[in-house]
Amino acid sequence: MATCPQGHASGADDYCDVCGAQMASPAGGSAPQPSAPSGPAGPSAPAEECPVCRTPRAGLFCELCGHDFTGASGPVQVTGARWEAVTAADRAYYDKVIAEGGPDAHAVAFPPYCPERSFALTGEQVRVGRRSRARNLQPEIDLSGPPEDPGVSHLHAVLLAQPDGSWLLVDPGSANGTQVNGRPVTVNVPVPVGPGDRIHLGAWTVITIREGTP
Repeated sequence: MATCPQGHASGADDYCDVCGAQMASPAGGSAPQPSAPSGPAGPSAPAEECPVCRTPRAGLFCELCGHDFTGASGPVQVTGARWEAVTAADRAYYDKVIAEGGPDAHAVAFPPYCPERSFALTGEQVRVGRRSRARNLQPEIDLSGPPEDPGVSHLHAVLLAQPDGSWLLVDPGSANGTQVNGRPVTVNVPVPVGPGDRIHLGAWTVITIREGTP
């Protein structure tokens, strides 16, 4: 199984199944040299595993199934208004992304038609990304399309429900980053989101948080 530049194990050899990053080409690369033995060492502690799929932990969320490692011990009792996330294509954001350039910017086209889609924010967490059969990943907000935004990682972001009815957004390490109201989100640092907030990700996707029911 190939490994992407971010260190994720990927079943595909062109783009990473986990974060969407382009896989490095093996051509011209030299084989890694084995390190010199440093003497006998005691047994190392086993890496923490996801309790759902047994994948070794690499952050706050499992790279395979999206399990939350933050330590919630039981179901979150959510009160207050019911919220929804509405996805659409943002031409102004797309133009900004293309102007900033990138290895595949010339190959990404703005979709001629992209209807709004509404997703209810329910449960303890809502994953945002693109489904992956290889990873058995089916995010609650699935941006696989059509049209599909190629800049969205398979597990791009996670919305976490809070006991008071509010929500936090976490980017677990997406390839192209996430913005909330135009400000970049730091990886693995929760950001509060509420009605009217706009979440930009990928090449042209915008998610608007609204009160109500889809």
